[in-house]
Amino acid sequence: MGELMKLFIKYLKRFVLGGFMLYTYNLIATTFNITIPINFITIIMVGLFDIVGLITLIIVKLIGF
Repeated sequence: MGELMKLFIKYLKRFVLGGFMLYTYNLIATTFNITIPINFITIIMVGLFDIVGLITLIIVKLIGF
């Protein structure tokens, strides 16, 4: 498999994991009413930056942007 395909699969896995992280967070955060919408931008942010991206989205949600 080529290097480009390996890179594509790596990031695809990260984006899928980011979607699962957002979904799991939303299951827990529903009781506190601070859910984060699951869309293309949030999945990319959490997929690329992992837990730091999720924490950033939570802070932005709490501040009210």
